[in-house]
Amino acid sequence: QVQLVESGGGLVQPGGSLRLSCAASGSIFSINVMGWYRQAPGKQRELVASINSISTTNYADSGKSRFTISRDNAKNTAYLQMNELKPEDTAVYYCNADGLTSRHGVPVDRFENWGQGTQVTVSS
Repeated sequence: QVQLVESGGGLVQPGGSLRLSCAASGSIFSINVMGWYRQAPGKQRELVASINSISTTNYADSGKSRFTISRDNAKNTAYLQMNELKPEDTAVYYCNADGLTSRHGVPVDRFENWGQGTQVTVSS
């Protein structure tokens, strides 16, 4: 089993910053892509940014130049640094990861998991 736990959400004023973290734990052999998605009320879940195992990144237009995704492979953790936040960034932010599970040190199965989400509210 692989679990993803997000943290770092909260209430911030427009123009402020937040740093989200996503820690993966469990029987992990390797993680391929880690991504951040968000879902605002009444809207579909959308990609914010993703990063693969060699740190190649991909950003949605909404976050380019304001958001930075990074990861620490040794800690199986991804981060999303969000600067110059706007009210339209308000949403529940979810972490997603895919990779291989491990049993006795060998890869056994593919996984793709979601975290429980963390609320980000941008308001004055």
